[in-house]
Amino acid sequence: MTLGITLESLSLGYAREPVLRQVDLAVRPGEVLVVVGASGSGKSTLLRALAGLLRPYAGRIVAGGTEIAATSPDRSMVFQDDALLPWRTVRRNVELPLRIRGLPRRERRAAAEEWLARVGLAGHGDRLPRELSGGMRQRVQLARALAGTPRAVLMDEPFGALDAQTRAGMQALLLDVLRDTRATVVFVTHDVEEALLLADRVVVLGHGGVRAVIDVPGPREPGADRAALRDLILKEL
Repeated sequence: MTLGITLESLSLGYAREPVLRQVDLAVRPGEVLVVVGASGSGKSTLLRALAGLLRPYAGRIVAGGTEIAATSPDRSMVFQDDALLPWRTVRRNVELPLRIRGLPRRERRAAAEEWLARVGLAGHGDRLPRELSGGMRQRVQLARALAGTPRAVLMDEPFGALDAQTRAGMQALLLDVLRDTRATVVFVTHDVEEALLLADRVVVLGHGGVRAVIDVPGPREPGADRAALRDLILKEL
């Protein structure tokens, strides 16, 4: 079951300095919502609040009819830094959310192996993160995020540190995986081309709030002609 998320008069920030003020926004169940904005516009701050890692100054976030007050297995997070546990093997990293949920060892292992195969890492389960390339580590992180069958996946510039070729491969992989899952995705990026490739809608942040919400028609294909949408996003930025 997919998860809808609603932001109601939301104000967020750190040290009593709001970064976002009075934001109202609805994330539709099952959509890919991409958030763009200049540095300091509140993209990562917003994502941390959606994950339950940051309490609002004012307003609230409601996910599936319940106000977000803490982290939840229903909402998984993917970071730019792969955030893998260096002492755990690739397989045991992917198993982690399943272990937290209390699944038996045999089921955890089977699910981890299945997800490693889906992200192109079959046979790498016994390796440690330090033995993998940056792109491979991000594949492991994606497998870990999805192995627990979350209802929403929150992604904070997960491909930002990758070279262009690896990044394109990860974007294609994400689109392929999303075709088979019904998770709601909120994806933060500073790359307008990436936003237009991945998004059902693009949210532009700036000046303490939402400057625009832009629908992106399909199909999701690299090189598709979206010049008018690109110009509109860049204008709002």
